[in-house]
Amino acid sequence: MNSSSSQPANQALAPVAAQDRVFVWRDHASLWFSLGVGLLVMQMGAYLLPALSPVQALMAITLGSLIGAALLGWVGKLGCDSGLSSAGLMHSVYGRHFARLPIVLNIIQLLGWGSFELVVMRDATVALGKQSGAMTATYWPWLATLFWGSVILLLMSGSMVTLVRRIVSRVALPLVIASLLWLSWQFLAMANAAGFATLMSREGDGSMSMLSAMDLVIAMPISWLPLVADYARHGKSGKSALTGAWTGFALANIWCYSLGVLVALTLPSEDLVTALLLAQGGLIALSLVLIDEVDNAYGDAYSAAMSAHSILPSWSIRRWGLLIAALCTALAMVLPMHSLEPFLLLLSSCFVPLFGVMLGRLAFGANAVELMHDAPAVRWDAVAIWVAGIAFYHLLPYLSSAMGSALPTLVLTFMVATTTRQRQPRTAAA
Repeated sequence: MNSSSSQPANQALAPVAAQDRVFVWRDHASLWFSLGVGLLVMQMGAYLLPALSPVQALMAITLGSLIGAALLGWVGKLGCDSGLSSAGLMHSVYGRHFARLPIVLNIIQLLGWGSFELVVMRDATVALGKQSGAMTATYWPWLATLFWGSVILLLMSGSMVTLVRRIVSRVALPLVIASLLWLSWQFLAMANAAGFATLMSREGDGSMSMLSAMDLVIAMPISWLPLVADYARHGKSGKSALTGAWTGFALANIWCYSLGVLVALTLPSEDLVTALLLAQGGLIALSLVLIDEVDNAYGDAYSAAMSAHSILPSWSIRRWGLLIAALCTALAMVLPMHSLEPFLLLLSSCFVPLFGVMLGRLAFGANAVELMHDAPAVRWDAVAIWVAGIAFYHLLPYLSSAMGSALPTLVLTFMVATTTRQRQPRTAAA
């Protein structure tokens, strides 16, 4: 029997076979450190000033990153223990028919974020080109978009496991760490020259509370929750998936958010790329960070392909991936993605209560595979908690602008889902 015939018809809804589970702690940590690094993350860090003092901003970054990355690792452990993709976990919690709604929403948001990543890469490429005296013509943004879109198409034609183990772990990770070290060194030197103690003693203007700032920090790891199981399911151990994803993403998130704060302190600018280019050696360091952005766009495209495959398995994951990558490239060229960012953030808010419910239902011994096989068309209790959670998420800012929305919504939906889970069958974890 050939390898293709031994594959299940729907790879997204079938557990990964034991012999195909190859990721170890280093693979999980390398992947999620790499995915946690990005120009958008640094820009989000810069947004914390001047609302907070630098000390308050660093505290919010550390706490928010540890909490958000822990949630990311927890969902990764569920995916690894069960061998199921994110789509499979949604089927087990929300029912085999209703699960298609959040799966479709996930595909839409991943198309949007994948296109947005290409726009970020395009803008950074053009800025780098202008810094070196090239790319001044009006057609360069189009060419840059096509170039990066072609890179994603090329990567989608290969193996995800090979990409993570050979390219991300062995090549991309050392380069991006070197670039972050260099940028950090340069901006720390600038801060010391300007008086580090004086910069750090600045007071915030109070326009953002600590909890709201933590909400902004947690938003980044939470945005990856719909993707983590698609990769963690290839892990050998649930513990290594949890700790690897937690460690890798927390370190990257803390580092990049803090670097954004440091840049805002030393070279305040509305254009983060321009500020980074002003650092000595910034052209080379920023180029390496830009190359690392490729895996973010690839991650969006691969998970969107996995979700689409779960709905229409007659198309392979690779075939869906090529289509998704092509669509992201086309959207990046024709849509004003920067003006669509609020819509993408609004769509992402649906996934905070979605995963609060999933964690409550699948943690502490539930067998996701059995729940998926025994799932009715709709699990109405889980659906009701999710819908109520979405309403609570958007209502909370009107009740208290200081609390944030993500953490309270996660806690509420998790607690309600946990206390009502006796209505579902429970077995020992696989």
